[in-house]
Amino acid sequence: MAISVKGRRWRTVSLPHGVAAGAHTVRLRLANPHRTSHCRRSLHVRGVSLTASGGAGAPQGGAPASPRAPGGATGAAAPRWIAAQRTTWQWQLSGTLDQSVAADMYDIDLFDTPASTVAALHAQGRRATCYVDAGSYEPGRPDSGTLPAAVLGAGVDGWPGEKWLDIRRIDALGPIMRSRLDLCKSKGFDAVEADNVDGYSNSSGFPLTADDQLRYNRFLASEAHARGLSIALKNDFDQVAQLQPDFDFAISEQCFEYNECGSLKPFTAAGKPVFEVEYGGDPASYCAQANAAGFMAMAKRMSLDAWRQQCW
Repeated sequence: MAISVKGRRWRTVSLPHGVAAGAHTVRLRLANPHRTSHCRRSLHVRGVSLTASGGAGAPQGGAPASPRAPGGATGAAAPRWIAAQRTTWQWQLSGTLDQSVAADMYDIDLFDTPASTVAALHAQGRRATCYVDAGSYEPGRPDSGTLPAAVLGAGVDGWPGEKWLDIRRIDALGPIMRSRLDLCKSKGFDAVEADNVDGYSNSSGFPLTADDQLRYNRFLASEAHARGLSIALKNDFDQVAQLQPDFDFAISEQCFEYNECGSLKPFTAAGKPVFEVEYGGDPASYCAQANAAGFMAMAKRMSLDAWRQQCW
């Protein structure tokens, strides 16, 4: 089929129907090539995103999604895990991991979690997302010493010892982030939660711009996808519309408390999950709204231990 695109800016186009599995070719051409005689024109495709339709064989919740066995080797044609919109989840970053919590997906720490734990989750039919700090420095991490002093900025408010990173320096940060994603992949994780990817909207100590953040976040998404990992957009509410095509799901903190949930609609409109956490207030005050919006919301303690109170 043919799709016509008008205008000079980047545009996202979608097929009106599903695409069968297999090899496909995308061809681009100018509708009126004669207009190019006096100026230079070109056509580019920035990316192609495929989302499971939810039909037979499509990845749903914690069920295996591809010929790849969870945690095993990935073949060239094996797709990455695509979470269903109503995937249940658990987020635990402190304490001994409680694997008895009923959840399709566990979001757990990259460095603190051994490959054996990921394998155990997979054996229970669950998926695993690795939490990794991508936009700020954390003291005490195994690779903290590899971050050059020149990319360390102002402190992250509320987190002693943490510092914002100069995300403009992909030349310096790129090898470190690629190594972290390699570790995530080697441990068998299915997805990555890249934290603190909104430094441009904070007092980072660097003159970061919105374009700097878009460039860096897309770099992270591209590198995750190259490794067969899905990736979450964490917070960064102001850039959701631009970044939704590049990310597979969203993770939000306190969007109900701060009246920011509306900005996450591009994810639910695209059939992608929004995993949401509130740290205060009565869940009864937001669960009905969360369920109506299609969010997978729950109450957690700030310590992000095993306790939760889910809305679904």
